[in-house]
Amino acid sequence: MPNRPSPLVPLRHAEFRLLWSATLMSNFGAMVQAVGAAWLMTQLTSSATLIALVQASNTLPVMVFALVSGALADIFDRRKLMLIAQGGMAVVSVALALAAWAGVLTPWALLGFTFLIGLGQALHNPPWQASMRDLVPRGDLPAAVTLNAVGFNMMRSVGPAAGGIITAAFGAAAAFAVNAASYIPLLAALTRWRPHPDPAPTKPEPFVPALSAGLRYVALSPNLMRVLARGALFGFASIAILSLLPLVAKSHPEGGSLFFGILMGCYGIGAIIGAALNPPLRDRFSNETVVQLAFVGFALATLLLAFTNSMWLHALAILPAGTSWVLALSLFNVTVQLSTPRWVVARALALYQTAVFGGMAAGSWAWGSVASSHGWHNALAAAAALLLTGAFIGIWFRAPEFGTLDLDPANRFREPPLQLDLRGRSGPIFIMVDYVIDKQDVPRFLDLMRQRRQIRRRDGARNWALLRDLEQPELWSESYHIATWDEYVRHNLRRTKSDSGVTQALNALHRGAGDPHVHRMIERHNVTAQDDVPLVGRLQV
Repeated sequence: MPNRPSPLVPLRHAEFRLLWSATLMSNFGAMVQAVGAAWLMTQLTSSATLIALVQASNTLPVMVFALVSGALADIFDRRKLMLIAQGGMAVVSVALALAAWAGVLTPWALLGFTFLIGLGQALHNPPWQASMRDLVPRGDLPAAVTLNAVGFNMMRSVGPAAGGIITAAFGAAAAFAVNAASYIPLLAALTRWRPHPDPAPTKPEPFVPALSAGLRYVALSPNLMRVLARGALFGFASIAILSLLPLVAKSHPEGGSLFFGILMGCYGIGAIIGAALNPPLRDRFSNETVVQLAFVGFALATLLLAFTNSMWLHALAILPAGTSWVLALSLFNVTVQLSTPRWVVARALALYQTAVFGGMAAGSWAWGSVASSHGWHNALAAAAALLLTGAFIGIWFRAPEFGTLDLDPANRFREPPLQLDLRGRSGPIFIMVDYVIDKQDVPRFLDLMRQRRQIRRRDGARNWALLRDLEQPELWSESYHIATWDEYVRHNLRRTKSDSGVTQALNALHRGAGDPHVHRMIERHNVTAQDDVPLVGRLQV
């Protein structure tokens, strides 16, 4: 067995330790608030759909706004974004507590408040998760992600029980007030934190192109697409337990908000167990095996919850559900982080969260509707069947192994000296790269070009084509377009050390003098006297 470092090793980094401990308090308040909101909804309405929508109102904003947050996190100061998000959630939580105390909350008003808190979480999550690579070195990243899950689920193990006690003793308004106070430590820690990000080699990417670049990168990365698809399926099916747990607790005459809090606490304890099992399982088994264990484990827990009526069996069933939850989602999270270069990591994480939380939001509504028409027992049984299907899907769509590619920037591009007065927004730019390839090397060349096409398109190239000279068949040309000169510079700066292997292999096949010749041209369909002219006599750049 490999010599595995301690899972607590990220805590040796002072900034990570500061933010992680402050996040614990914030997560505690969130768990107390979740119990208060879920239980208050059971008092305001008997509709299973509205009760389940409490979970959806928390997860839907993440699905809708995570990509926007991810793009902002890759462009702007992540610390400031997190301060804005936490401050906004604190204000909304104070308003929610006051409205509850005044007794003016309706079911839809409660959903509105929880939606706004979820909106703040959607803004906070991508910059926070992307900041892991600013807080710890790459080798400590899996442990840091796991430790984040441990911290969250430590609070999930004690927060719901505390929330049940607070709600039972003082009412939901007190639970909301506790949540409002829990933002103070994290706001103080973020104010104190002074990150030192790498200097940007180019000016910030415009917002709309940044959104497009994130979508394109993930869409053209098969490994990431598999993670997103499995994550969405797991979120859709597994949210059935959290959505319907208030109904499970209410089904016991001797139950109540305290028993609901205990069930949520058992979920958190199971999640802590999952975080402890995560490193040894990853060492011993492939990622796909761990994912299949998580799907099957959650399915069995859901079936036990559906077909038993004992309080202690229900509490017991929740434990493996929490364990499986962490095994799957922490592995997906680490895979996305280690399969994505830094320039787009926040957007990739945002799209992952969009997929998972979108699945949760849709699942909350779907399982609530099934429970309304067919009972919560049947809804849980249907969710278990879908989870088992998700495990079998892995036979054809395996979860990728992570950490196999070096995604650090290659840093080999040097902006060429230009003889035209070109501005950053000038374009479109047409690129042509000439190769001289021996006949016997053509099959290998074409294989490498298939990889090159994927890399080029993923990093922003359009209209990629491979051309062969009819009169000199050993002469090949790769061509593509980039919208502007700034985008061309970004396109080249996005190249990773792993991508450079393809470039080196192509250069080795080239039989011409020196490296393959690169033509950089700007397209002009209508030429005017004010367009690009030689630099002679002009100093403006």
